[in-house]
Amino acid sequence: MPMERYRNLSGNSGVKGYEIGHDYVRIQFSGGSIYTYTNSSAGSHNIETMKRLAIGGQGLGTFINRNVRSRYSSKS
Repeated sequence: MPMERYRNLSGNSGVKGYEIGHDYVRIQFSGGSIYTYTNSSAGSHNIETMKRLAIGGQGLGTFINRNVRSRYSSKS
């Protein structure tokens, strides 16, 4: 599944794209790395918030840095 382009309404996010699944969010950062955050690794409440922020195009990078930074299940 291709990544959706993150709208980056603030203009200064390190998030480039995202993919939303039932129980995960996959985030591509501007450096090219892709991190997968799951309900198991980051908590379902955080995943639902990340989904909302990704679709909204603002606040996702800040939320990740403040709340789930290293709680990813995989990195590629």
